[in-house]
Amino acid sequence: MARAAAAPGTDQAQAKPAVETALITGASSGIGEALAGCFAGAGFNLVLVARRTALLEALAERLRGAHRIKVWVLAADLAQPGAPAAMAAQLRRKRVAVDVLVNCAGVLSQGGFAAMPAGAMTGMVDLNVAGLTLMLAQFVPAMCKRGHGRVLNVASIAAFQPVPTLAVYAATKAYVLSLTESLAEELKASHVTVTALCPGVTATPMLSHAADANAALSALPALLVGDVADVAALGFAACLRGDVIAVPGLVNQAATAGGRLLPKWLLRRIAGLVSRRLQ
Repeated sequence: MARAAAAPGTDQAQAKPAVETALITGASSGIGEALAGCFAGAGFNLVLVARRTALLEALAERLRGAHRIKVWVLAADLAQPGAPAAMAAQLRRKRVAVDVLVNCAGVLSQGGFAAMPAGAMTGMVDLNVAGLTLMLAQFVPAMCKRGHGRVLNVASIAAFQPVPTLAVYAATKAYVLSLTESLAEELKASHVTVTALCPGVTATPMLSHAADANAALSALPALLVGDVADVAALGFAACLRGDVIAVPGLVNQAATAGGRLLPKWLLRRIAGLVSRRLQ
């Protein structure tokens, strides 16, 4: 449940609210929507953020009815530099404190680097890197001041190795993983935990859109495609435990272990072979 006592070991930490509030970006579909269901089921109030207001409102209505929680809907394009600050100001006016920040909003563009439009590249950097960082900048300081809080950043197993034809996307997720690990250690004394959820290929609308551009992705073995509800459940549990890294599935765990243990030259060769088979 969302009920918890004050963080132990510090006189400065304020008591946690009886019901905590989780802000979830990218909540209109996919892993973000599934994570919203996990937090709602555990009794958290929610702030749902995405660009598509109609989808957010429909999800909010379902979750309010099923779980008797408060749900606020904020439509925002987090690729715009001022969006996180505007959102934080809006929540302050509503007197809504964010106890859990879930950074799930992200975008993926697949294709060779030389042929990719510059706008597609900057779009990934603006949302996956800058948008996530600015969300942290808006909400983490207040968590540190209160002496409690949790962050769940959705990265990818692509963060652990080079991925030809997904070069920029993989680089943005490597940034997310590195930032998560650094902050998890830096913020320990503040009783704020930071977790990176690193899923592999997952059955979401993002995969469907990628498959539309590359038919080879539709032929991936079922063993390699994760269930979105399972991925969200694992990320939710890891966030509440305060784990630093959560990787769903044995195949993905083996891949990430290889990404950290294999020599870089061999890892690049393997990644190149796999990417060429998927072209």
